[in-house]
Amino acid sequence: MSPRSNDSTRGSGQEATPPAGAPPAAETPRPPSAAGRVDALRRFAAAARRGRGPHLASCAVLLAVAMTAGAVAVGGDGRDAARAVPGVSRAVSADVLVRGDLDTAIRSLQTHVRQQPRDFGAWAALGFAQVERARTDGDPSRYTRAERALARSLALRPGNDQALAGQAALAAARHDFAAALDHADRALERNPYSERALCSRVDALVELGRYAEAAKAATVADRRRPGVPVFTRYAYVRELRGDVRTARRVLHRALDSAAGPADVAYVATALGNLERGQGRYDTALRHYARALAADDAYLPALEGRARAQAADGDRAGAITTLEQVVARSPLPGPLVALGELYEDRGDRAKAREQYALVDAWTALARAGGVDADLDTALAAADHGDTAEALRAARAAWDRRRTVHTADALAWALHRAGRSAEALPYARRATATGYRDAAFLHHRGMIEKAAGQDRAARASLTAALRLNPGFSPLGARAARAALEDLEAAR
Repeated sequence: MSPRSNDSTRGSGQEATPPAGAPPAAETPRPPSAAGRVDALRRFAAAARRGRGPHLASCAVLLAVAMTAGAVAVGGDGRDAARAVPGVSRAVSADVLVRGDLDTAIRSLQTHVRQQPRDFGAWAALGFAQVERARTDGDPSRYTRAERALARSLALRPGNDQALAGQAALAAARHDFAAALDHADRALERNPYSERALCSRVDALVELGRYAEAAKAATVADRRRPGVPVFTRYAYVRELRGDVRTARRVLHRALDSAAGPADVAYVATALGNLERGQGRYDTALRHYARALAADDAYLPALEGRARAQAADGDRAGAITTLEQVVARSPLPGPLVALGELYEDRGDRAKAREQYALVDAWTALARAGGVDADLDTALAAADHGDTAEALRAARAAWDRRRTVHTADALAWALHRAGRSAEALPYARRATATGYRDAAFLHHRGMIEKAAGQDRAARASLTAALRLNPGFSPLGARAARAALEDLEAAR
C-alpha cells in the first residue's frame, strides 16, 4: 500500500562500473533457491551470536556471497537469458516491462543490453527492474546490480531522466531518502512528467516526515501522471493524515483502472492492508484473495493474508502462509510476525530462530551500507537488546522524523525504562491523525508506565477497538494492561 512496505537490503561491497559500451561481466552460477538463502541466513545468525565487530562484518560479506552465489554486474544465468520471451528485447520501456513478470523483464533486458550495449534506456530500465524485484525477493545483490546498470546508463547518456529516476527509486529502497529526493528532483528538471520520479519524490517526502509537502507532491503527480502508482501514493498520504475514507476511495479508483495482473495484485493488496488496519478482516481477506487470483505468488498479498488470518483467529493458517513467505523472502517484517505467532503458541525455540534471522538480515544490510535502524529498533525493542533498540531508534529519528520513527523511539525508550521521556514521542506518533493500533498500544503502555491511567485506558481501548487482532502478543498485552487498570480503579 505504501512505499514503506517490503523494503529489502542491498548487496555488500562495491565494484567499479564497467566503462560504457564494455561487454557485460562474465556469467556466474545461478543464485541459490529461496530455501538456500534462508539456510545461509540461519548459518550467519549462528555465527553472529558467537562473534561481533570485524568478525561480524566479514561474516556478512560471506553471507552476501552465499545468498547471491557471487552474481555480479548485469548478472543472471545464460540459460535464463536464452529463455527470454522472443521480441521483448525490442520493447525496453520499464513502464511496460516492470508491470509484467519482473523475472521475465529482467532476463529480456539482460539479453537486450548484451546485444545493444549502448542502449542507455535499456540499462536504466534494467536498473529499475532490479530495484523492484529486490523489494519482494530480498536478494541483496540486486541493489548493487541496479546501481551498476544505472551508472552504465548515465555514462552512455549523462543526465538522462530515466536513470536519474531509477537512482531515486534505488536510494529510496536503500532508505536514503534525502538522496532519493535529490535524484527525483533532478529527474523532474529534465522530464516533469516522469512517473517514476514523481512517485519517488512523494515516497521520499513521506519518509522524511515532510507530510504537507508530500501531500502537495501527490497532488502534482496526480495532475501530471494519473495512474496506479500515483493513486496508491496519494491514498497513503491521505491515510497518514487520518483520511481513511478518501484513501479507500482512491484505491478503489486505482483498482478499477488497473490494466494487468501486476497492477491488480498491487492495488488489491493495498486495499487489503488498509482494511486490515481498520479491523475489517473479512473485507481484507477478500482483497487479498483478489490479489492472489491475479498473481498467486505475490508475496505482499501472501503476507497480508497471513496477518489477516492471524488477526481473525486462524493462527495455524497464518503460520502456514508466513512460512511460505519467509522461505522465499526472509525480510524483517514477516520474520518477526512469524516469530510472534510461534511464541504465541508456546514454541519459543522456533520464535528465537526467526528473531535471530532478523538480526542476520540487519547485519547483512548494514554491511552493505543500508540504513536498517528502523527495522532494528522495532525488532530489538521487543525481541532483542533494548540498548541496541534505543541506539537504532535515536539514529533513525535523527535522520527522518516520521510517525514511524517517533513510535519506534517512544517504544525503545519505554522498553529501556524511560517512559516519561518516551511520552512526547508517543504523542507525536499519533498527532497527524494516522490511526495505527500498534501506535495506540505503545502510547497506552507508555502512559500506564508514566502513571497516566486515564489516558492509558483511552489509548489501549482505542487500539483494541480499531484493530483487535493487530498483533498476537501486542493485543494480549493490551488486554492485560486494561484489566490491570480496571482493577486499580
